[in-house]
Amino acid sequence: MRNFATRIATAIAILCLPAVAAGQAWPSKPIKMIVPFPAGGGTDFIGRLAAKQLGDRLGQTVFVDNRGGANGAIGAQALMQSPPDGYTIAAISDGPTVINPALYEKLAYHPLRDFVPVAMMIKFPSMLTANPSVPARTVAELIALAKEKPGTLNYSSGGTGNFSHLGLELFAYQAGIKLVHVPYRGVGPATTAVLAGDVQLMYNNVATALEYVKAGKLIGLAVGEPKRLPALPDIPAIAETLPGFDFAAWVGIFAPAKTPPEIVARISRETAAFLKDPEAMKIFSEQQIVASYRDSDEFAKYIRSELDKWAGVIKTLGIKGE
Repeated sequence: MRNFATRIATAIAILCLPAVAAGQAWPSKPIKMIVPFPAGGGTDFIGRLAAKQLGDRLGQTVFVDNRGGANGAIGAQALMQSPPDGYTIAAISDGPTVINPALYEKLAYHPLRDFVPVAMMIKFPSMLTANPSVPARTVAELIALAKEKPGTLNYSSGGTGNFSHLGLELFAYQAGIKLVHVPYRGVGPATTAVLAGDVQLMYNNVATALEYVKAGKLIGLAVGEPKRLPALPDIPAIAETLPGFDFAAWVGIFAPAKTPPEIVARISRETAAFLKDPEAMKIFSEQQIVASYRDSDEFAKYIRSELDKWAGVIKTLGIKGE
């Protein structure tokens, strides 16, 4: 009888555990933010800024976990496999989200099936840069050089399908030239390569490239926006030479599928708030980053449209995942 009573008491205690856990206010412990690229790139920069800002607003530490490789697919898969309890989120850019599904036939995840798009955060105006050793100082001169010596100019990227890859593939396609692609495991290492002269060109986000351009370590040939950036009036737009060229990367926050809606809504609200924070706005202004908030529903609709667009572009360009 005593053993029976002990078993009943134990069973009751076990049954009560979920109720106690469910009653705890979220968040009650630190939150992991996966960044699916190495440290040093634009997504990592925004992820760390978001981690600090969200941590301050949520009252818990938000720490960054860099999981680079396969154009962000490794980090994205890690998010998919995480418990949907609000304690693992991710800062993911357009590459892993809307490019990879068009590149890889057997991708382990699908963005609208395996993730909840929580909030879109920013867009990165981009810049076509060259190592100073390249004998071209304008887009027109670069195109002429590439046509004179086809296949001799190379460029680094953060990986196949990364914005830094597709930016120059689109540029080469519109210009009618051939460039050699040299992929790296993230924008950070790719930037190091062009700085060292291991490669000649890179299509980078302005936030990462600008300090090197100002220091004379890279040549800023043109920006990828439809028009010149107000803060950089001396750097032309690619569209001034190739009409219609316009390409910028973005970064948003995602959570595993089935994450409770109230947690998703809370993170989304706090994201909207931090994008208006004076400290964050100052950083955006200095780094030429554009705040571009979309809530969960709007973000999901945007991703759906981007998936359709990039499937067509990648098919036209004949790009294959590696």
